[in-house]
Amino acid sequence: MKKKAITIVQYIFFFALGIFLVWWSIKDLSSTDKSQIRESLKHARYILIVPVFIILIFSHYIRALRWMLLIEPLGYSLRKSNTFFAVMIGYLTNLAFPRLGEVVRCTALARYEKVPVDKLIGTVILERIIDSITLLLIFGITLAIQPDLYEQILNTFFQSPANSETKKHPYLLLGLLVIALIVIFVAAWMIIKKKSFKDLFRAVQHIIKSIWAGIIAIQHLKKRMSFVIYTILIWVCYIGCGYIGFFALQETSQYGIKEAFTILSAGSIGVIVTPGGIGAYPVMLQKTMQLYGSSKGIGLAFGWLLWLSQTVVILVGGLLSFVALPIINKKQSGE
Repeated sequence: MKKKAITIVQYIFFFALGIFLVWWSIKDLSSTDKSQIRESLKHARYILIVPVFIILIFSHYIRALRWMLLIEPLGYSLRKSNTFFAVMIGYLTNLAFPRLGEVVRCTALARYEKVPVDKLIGTVILERIIDSITLLLIFGITLAIQPDLYEQILNTFFQSPANSETKKHPYLLLGLLVIALIVIFVAAWMIIKKKSFKDLFRAVQHIIKSIWAGIIAIQHLKKRMSFVIYTILIWVCYIGCGYIGFFALQETSQYGIKEAFTILSAGSIGVIVTPGGIGAYPVMLQKTMQLYGSSKGIGLAFGWLLWLSQTVVILVGGLLSFVALPIINKKQSGE
């Protein structure tokens, strides 16, 4: 009962954080910013949302195919349609209840494919570990192709010009800030969960072992190259959506692949922070677009446009999958 109450409080907190970020992102907008948002959305090329929808759906389908590769070594052969519907239902659930979607998609698939839920959950954990590693690589590529991004992040996100020492080593302050956030998070975890340093050491060991297990697990797949190709395709789709999204607004049409890498990195953080990225995703993209000279209004308009596109795909695709999954399986079973 206590654990359930804590979970409910966590959901409420993160939803409240999302709503707060929505309010925070618009509270200081000037009349000029608001006018820019209205004009940019008024003249937006909404037709470009269509290819973004298609690419997003394709990325979810590829994710389903990749999940099947992780399940295959367990001795189960799954139907692509069921796996895809389960993935979409999981995404839909995550919009309201973060992390619960992973359990729901496993439960949905297990019901129609007769695979033990605990085995499916193991593959999802492995999938998340691999995605985390890939996201770290995306962060690395983003910074590698834009060496000056460190200082721009400091100046834009923290709204204070870097001092002479920071200009020489802009990554120094950024690194210290990241370390400070990690220390605060760890300290809060230890206090709330009443953990000791021994527990912390065990948790770190477990994380490292899990990451390593995720890396070496690829070796045991029957179709390793297909798994790698699917993983690359998923993230190429994400980058492609951001790239095409730039052309939806006239004010952002000059941006390219480098900027697409940056908004993918920032947007991924936003999705982690709040359920479905509500509030956090547009704010992260607003601040990111300011790195490249966009105004607050244009950056926010772009962020909301991209977030809404992704959310609509999940809402529509998830609801249709929820309806289609039992219907299709009923027909296939001949009932």
